[in-house]
Amino acid sequence: MIQAHTNETPSVSINIRAKAKQRDLIDQAAERLGRSRSDFMLEAACREAEDVLLDQAFFTVDEGTFAQFQTLLDQPLPPTDKLRRLLKTKAPWDQ
Repeated sequence: MIQAHTNETPSVSINIRAKAKQRDLIDQAAERLGRSRSDFMLEAACREAEDVLLDQAFFTVDEGTFAQFQTLLDQPLPPTDKLRRLLKTKAPWDQ
């Protein structure tokens, strides 16, 4: 998450254009959280940026750890009623 530091460099301006409906939606959500529009938008944008960057992170592990990971992936889950129900459930986008 974003951490505020007291000795940060000066703030810079970020300008974006939005439709009135988008602005109103953002304002409504920001108000519910007691935040300003700018704080709300900056926090949401930074959270999404962090997710994008973390999704593309490359992790390295030693051979033993990778072998353990591979073994876990190769082991099928035990057949349970909950798993059967899950596998029979249609995805929301297929309904």
